[in-house]
Amino acid sequence: MRNPDQDAELDLDARAGLGPSALELQDDLEGDTLREECGVFGIYGHPDAAAITALGLHALQHRGQEAAGIVSYDGSRFHSERRLGLVGDTFSRREVIDRLPGNMAVGHVRYSTTGATILRNVQPLFAELNAGGLAVAHNGNLTNGLTLRRELVKHGAMMQSTTDTEVILHLVARSKRARFIERYIDALREIEGAYALVSLTNKKLVGARDPRGIRPLVLGELDGCPILTSETCALDIIGARFVRDIEPGEVIVFDENGQDIHKPFPPMAPRPCIFEYIYFSRPDSIVHGRSVYEVRKAFGAQLARESHVPIDVVVPVPDSGVPAAVGYSQYSGVPFELGIIRNHYVGRTFIQPTQAIRESGVRMKHSANRAAIEGKRIILIDDSLVRGTTSKKIVRMMRDAGAKEVHFRLASPPILYPDYYGIDLPDRGGLLAATHSLEEMREIIGADSLAFLSIDGMYRAMGEPGRDPANPKFSDHCFTGAYPTHLTDQTQTEQQPRQLSLLAEAS
Repeated sequence: MRNPDQDAELDLDARAGLGPSALELQDDLEGDTLREECGVFGIYGHPDAAAITALGLHALQHRGQEAAGIVSYDGSRFHSERRLGLVGDTFSRREVIDRLPGNMAVGHVRYSTTGATILRNVQPLFAELNAGGLAVAHNGNLTNGLTLRRELVKHGAMMQSTTDTEVILHLVARSKRARFIERYIDALREIEGAYALVSLTNKKLVGARDPRGIRPLVLGELDGCPILTSETCALDIIGARFVRDIEPGEVIVFDENGQDIHKPFPPMAPRPCIFEYIYFSRPDSIVHGRSVYEVRKAFGAQLARESHVPIDVVVPVPDSGVPAAVGYSQYSGVPFELGIIRNHYVGRTFIQPTQAIRESGVRMKHSANRAAIEGKRIILIDDSLVRGTTSKKIVRMMRDAGAKEVHFRLASPPILYPDYYGIDLPDRGGLLAATHSLEEMREIIGADSLAFLSIDGMYRAMGEPGRDPANPKFSDHCFTGAYPTHLTDQTQTEQQPRQLSLLAEAS
């Protein structure tokens, strides 16, 4: 969902003569792109805690490119560095790491699914509580965060950010329990939705995962020191050993006494997010025991089983469509070709919001490889389709480059419902598949044929016999409408809270 603060910022841009082209440009260039969630990382007991955390965040950069932050503790003081931009923009500099001393640290890379992209929303968030300092890094989205926020503000809480993560800090602060971990669990009992949390106190590193296990969190070890992070690829980059997945509903604590595990919730059937396999996780990660790369190849092979047509080459839409295209090619026996070359160095700040540049925006990000596609019947493989704007322009690019036929295949089912757990998707009215038939979508995109992976086919590619409606193994609500948790905020009619209308700050 788009946060009202983002709309407010776009309105200000429009009055300054810069919008609505900013929104149009975003839709043009990334209309078919799922937006990443966030990535978390924490380490306890290592003398190079901040440097290792920075490296881990580099490996998690794909999960959020808008901001990054690290909080460390040196035995007497907490230290924080939070910046807008990429990890390498700040945390590759030695002087920055030197400002983060201590043997434990937590870090976060952010894409703003809740709260605008402003510095006070950058995580880890930090607060000084009665028991001492607490830093929290959060991947996910709380489905009762707005409701809790209203209640907290009504009773005197002063919110400094517009992100739902701050609610967790306030809930910990108001708990009457004596021990910190009891207060922390009290807070978890009040929140709903999806969360993987890595938190730091002056004595402890704490990890927590929501009872359904919607968001991922893994435990690793480096030089005998525990690590908590979103994906195994963050362990690989620092040479750490993967230990296990944090279980759904588990709270794990590391301190000078070792490891302590709490399971405060009644057991529930796990429902990890299927989009970790479709898009979010890096291909070299292992998620819940499955290789993301191999799963995406299996999606492509299943697509070939379900909707193959006579073609000459298989072409991925880079980069997320590459593994599925490999799987499609291997199963069908049709050659794989890089018919689209992606320019990895096009940043948003470079692209000026003029009509002429807007219309050529896709070509700045993707270029046709004419030698691979001219005169050929091609099939384009992408991971998913949201609004259809980019897909339409890529199909046109292929035709302009001489493709004889252009068929489009999606390695996931049609996205019919919005997400409330950390994926930035539009409401149903903005989802192409929710508002158009398959034939209408094909005409809009301009392809010779269009097909999606079936829901049962997606499950079969995951090694399941199919989707069991009574007990689905994954959070697949974007395809089915079967949400795994309560959606408390969505049932409220009261206007959503916004940041202070008179407070604007440079970021």
